[in-house]
Amino acid sequence: MADTYAVPERQEDFASEVDLASRWLGGSVLAASDESFGEKENLLVPTPAAFVPGNYGHRGEIVDGWETKRRREPGHDWVLVRLGAAGTITAVDVDTSFFTGNFPATCRIEACGVEGYPSPRELQDAEVEWIEIVPRSALKGDGHNRFDVSDGRRFTHVRLSAFPDGGIARLRVFGRVVIDPRTIDGITIDLASQDHGGQVVTSSDGFYTSASMLNRPDKARNMGDGWETRRRRDGGPDHALFRLAMRGTIRKIEIDTAHFKYNASAEVALFGANTETMPAADAPEWRPLLARTRLQPDTRHVFEAADAFPCSFVRLDAFPDGGISRVRLWGEVVPSERKAAGYRWFNALPSKQALAVLAEAGAADEAARRIANARPMSPDAGIIADPTLAKLAKMLEGSNGEFS
Repeated sequence: MADTYAVPERQEDFASEVDLASRWLGGSVLAASDESFGEKENLLVPTPAAFVPGNYGHRGEIVDGWETKRRREPGHDWVLVRLGAAGTITAVDVDTSFFTGNFPATCRIEACGVEGYPSPRELQDAEVEWIEIVPRSALKGDGHNRFDVSDGRRFTHVRLSAFPDGGIARLRVFGRVVIDPRTIDGITIDLASQDHGGQVVTSSDGFYTSASMLNRPDKARNMGDGWETRRRRDGGPDHALFRLAMRGTIRKIEIDTAHFKYNASAEVALFGANTETMPAADAPEWRPLLARTRLQPDTRHVFEAADAFPCSFVRLDAFPDGGISRVRLWGEVVPSERKAAGYRWFNALPSKQALAVLAEAGAADEAARRIANARPMSPDAGIIADPTLAKLAKMLEGSNGEFS
C-alpha cells in the first residue's frame, strides 16, 4: 500500500441485507383495504416508530403506523407495497411497536414479480402470480416479528395481509438487490449505490450515525443522514469498506460532506481491491484510487480516480475521523460482470414475469415456455439458440457493452 498509517480494527459490521421496501430506495405503499386510524404510508417511514400517548385527533388517538378499524364482518385487511429496489427477499420484519391491545392476531406475506408499473387494481388481477413467502403466522404485540424467507426468486411487490384487523407500525423487507440489466446503459453507473446492489460491509466506527448511509441513492437531508464517528485523539483514520454492486472500473469519485459544517472529515484516501472476498482493511491487495486529499465542509467534491483497474471492493479512509454524507463511485461494469448480472436477473424472475420478458423479446409461446423452464441458465453456456431471441441474448450477455 502507498500509505503506512495503521488502519483501525473493524468495529461496525452490517448484515448483507438491505431494506428493499425502504423509502430511501423509493419504496411505496400503493393501496390498503382500510386506514381508518393510521395511514398506510407510515409502514415505510425509515425511522423507528414513535408514539405519544394521549394525543388525539378527529379519528381517535394518533398512531405512528398503519391501523385499520375493527372488523364487524368476515375478511381481513391487506396492504400493497412496491419495493424500491427489486430483489431476492431473505426476511421480513412486521413491527408492531406500541400496538399492545390492537395488533393483528396473525399475518401472511406474499410477493410477486411483474413488468412495468402496474396499478393496485392490476396487481390484484387473478392473472398476477402472487407467491406466499411467509405463511399465516402469529404476531406478538409491541415488538419485532421477523420471518425468514427462503424463496430465491426476484420480486417487485409484496402484499401483507393482517388477520382480522389491527395496527402495524413498520414493515421492513430485507434482501439483496438483483438489478435489472435493462436499467444499465452500459456506460457509467454508481458502482457503490444501494440502488444497484452495492453495500457498506463494515466501518471502523459508527458512534453517532452509521456508515451504512453513505451509499444511499438520494441526497442527505441533514447531518443525521450521513456517517459520523466519534472524535479521534490519535490522528486516525476511520474507514469504511464497500462491496461494489458489480466488479467495475472506477473513473470518478464523489465525496459529499453536505450538512457537515464543523465536523466534516478533513481528508480522505481511497483504495480498491479486485478480489472475490473482502480483504482485511490492512491487506496488501488494496491499490490506490485516490491519494490523501483535502475536503471542504458542506461540499460536494468530485475527483478523478488515480488509476483505472477493475475493483470489487473499495476502502475509504477518513482523516482524522468521519463526517461524510454520501459516497459515489462512478465507473463502468466489466463485460464479464454485465453478462453474469444479466443471467442472474433472468434466472431469478418468477415464471410469469420470465414469460412476459421472453414475449417482449419476440419469442413465440412454445419457445418462451421452453426457455423459461430451462432455467437456471449459465453465462458460460449462453442462452438457448433461437433466431427470434437476438434481442434477449444481447440484453443478457451485454453485446457491444450494451444491454439494449
